[in-house]
Amino acid sequence: MSAVRDGARAEGAPELPGATACPDGARAVAPPDLPRPTASPDSAPAEGPGRLLVIGLGSNLGDRAENLRDGLSAVLEQADIEAVAVSCVYRTDPVGGPPQPDYYNAVLIARTVLPARAVLDRCQAVEARFGRVRELRWGPRTLDLDIIVYGDDVSDDPELTLPHPRAHERAFVLLPWLEADPDAVLPGHGRVADVLAARGRAGVHRLPDVTLGLPA
Repeated sequence: MSAVRDGARAEGAPELPGATACPDGARAVAPPDLPRPTASPDSAPAEGPGRLLVIGLGSNLGDRAENLRDGLSAVLEQADIEAVAVSCVYRTDPVGGPPQPDYYNAVLIARTVLPARAVLDRCQAVEARFGRVRELRWGPRTLDLDIIVYGDDVSDDPELTLPHPRAHERAFVLLPWLEADPDAVLPGHGRVADVLAARGRAGVHRLPDVTLGLPA
């Protein structure tokens, strides 16, 4: 599958209605009837079945904002993953790998009745729809979907390490996650606010005019 071109939508990815400007200081871009995250991964952010799920989204090829919107929509197109909130979009300097364009990054907070492995399969299938290839570590990509947290699970499975083994090092994960859930906790590391304060936020810049929005 070839890379998604500027402005192109992945086949089958519906429009996300209601996206509006993400003003400086916004906590999350979510319709008023969607509950906000209020607690840590082992204390669910919203009433309802399933486990807390935090997914990091990234893109640095093609129409990066559109890739994130369509990727988010594809992840949520079935009722087994229910959105709670999505952060604003951030532009991030590439870290590691060859010279490449800056990334656009965001974080989705959701609840799911799926097991963690099924969530991973969903994310990888969505990446494949966008032409994601894994030929070069830390190389450029049309769409990157990383499971950051699945409930309070801790696992050293090399195919799905939980929480994400480098989340505590990545301001492009910590900053949008903290924006979407000011009380977020990263298992094994503590409050995201404290982890981000220790890590710093250099190289990560909010894009106030780029939004993702959530399905109504």
